[in-house]
Parts: sequence; C-alpha cells; structure tokens
Amino acid sequence: MSDVTNHQTLGRSICIITGASKGFGRALAHEVSRWLEPGSVLLLVARSETLLQELKGELQSFIVEQHAAVHCVAADLSTRGGLSEAVMVARQEAVHEIDRVLLINNAATLGDLSNFASFTDIDEVNSYLAFNISSALVLTAGMLQVLPCVPHVRWSVVNVSSTFALQPLPSWVLYCTAKAAREMMFRVLAMEQPHVKVLSYSPGPMDTDMQRDIMRLTGVKNHLLPCQESAKKLVKLLVDDDFVSGTHLDFFKL
Repeated sequence: MSDVTNHQTLGRSICIITGASKGFGRALAHEVSRWLEPGSVLLLVARSETLLQELKGELQSFIVEQHAAVHCVAADLSTRGGLSEAVMVARQEAVHEIDRVLLINNAATLGDLSNFASFTDIDEVNSYLAFNISSALVLTAGMLQVLPCVPHVRWSVVNVSSTFALQPLPSWVLYCTAKAAREMMFRVLAMEQPHVKVLSYSPGPMDTDMQRDIMRLTGVKNHLLPCQESAKKLVKLLVDDDFVSGTHLDFFKL
C-alpha cells in the first residue's frame, strides 16, 4: 500500500474479477491490488490461462509485499463447468479471515451488430445471452452461497455496465438487451439483499479490443479513455462506499 496516501482501503478482501485477462478487467486487477490489505485474495477469471498467468506475474510485488494470494481461473463462464470452477475456487478461499467480499462482473462480449430482423437463429441469441446475462446471475448467486454473509463482512457487487443499458441504439439489440437486463438483475439483488452493496458502473469508451471491433464494424471512432483511468474512478467509488446500493453511475458524470 506504499503508493496509496488515503487512509481508506478495501480491507482484507476476497476480490473476484471476471474478464480479468485484458482491457478493463486487467486494469482493475492492478488498481484493486493497490487498495487491498495484507492477507487478501485476488481471484482472476478469464478464458485465457496464458494471459492470466502473465497478469499474475505483473502482480508479483503485490503478492510478496501484501502476503496476498492471487488465483487464476481459466474458465468459460458461458458453461456450467466454467462457472462451477470459479465458485469452487472461491469456496476454497472462504476459510480465510476477511472483512470484505468484492465481486466485479466485468466479462462481456459485443455480439453481432445487425438489424433487429436478422436475429432469427435462436441458438445464436441464446448463446449470447447465456454468456452476457445468465453467467453473471449464476456466478453472483454461487458466490453468495459459498462466501461468508455475516454481519462483520461487507459485500460489494459491481456490474460493469454501459450507457446502452439505458439508451437504445439501432443494430445493437443484443448488446443493449444484455446490458439492460443486467442492470435490472442487479437492482433486484440490491433490493433483496440489503447487506450487499450493488453498483452498476458505466466505464466509458476505453482503449480495448471491443472498441477496436466497434470502430472496424461501424466506422465510428470514439475518443478512448485509458482503461486505468476508468479503473481508478471505479475503485475510488468502492473505497469511499457512499453510493446508494443498486444505483447506476457513469464515468463522465462523476
């Protein structure tokens, strides 16, 4: 914690980040590690074992200085097996004394950008929705079951959202639908579980593979933020912890 001047921290936490191997998720892993107390556990979930191990290597100083554990879970969260693997690893870490659980649901895909009437293949649509909606629900539910829900342990659940959770855009039916569904899903969690602090965070257009795909497919070139800039703003929100549970906050409005 030598480079963090604020006395506040994220505490001694179990932190789970999905989509952690690159882009915003990778930036979050670096930023979160700066605010964790010694003895914390960082659980990094993504499809690529190679990229996860590279990230773990980048976090080596955090591991040593903070006596922390970093676990890499190479898993496809659109599958039952991948979700079970992530929850199983979290369950194994539940024996540690912690004062916070932090789950950041970041994993998502862009999907096909096509006219509404083109989506006649039920398997294609279900496959997209399974990864972008169902997996976040099942993973969050699984973590609620296996990690401690007791008065002295604070819970924070983040849904990495988008302005398109609230605003429709032609040809973006899959993406807008998934983001809107996740928004409502996590608002339900906030109402149902008062001990869980829930935040939907729109990180803004960032310098990621997804934004490069958007430019290639649409020709639209946005001014892209460095992932680390948006990651810092999200982590500061979590450290300050003064937002209303279930709310949607946008990078550009903070």
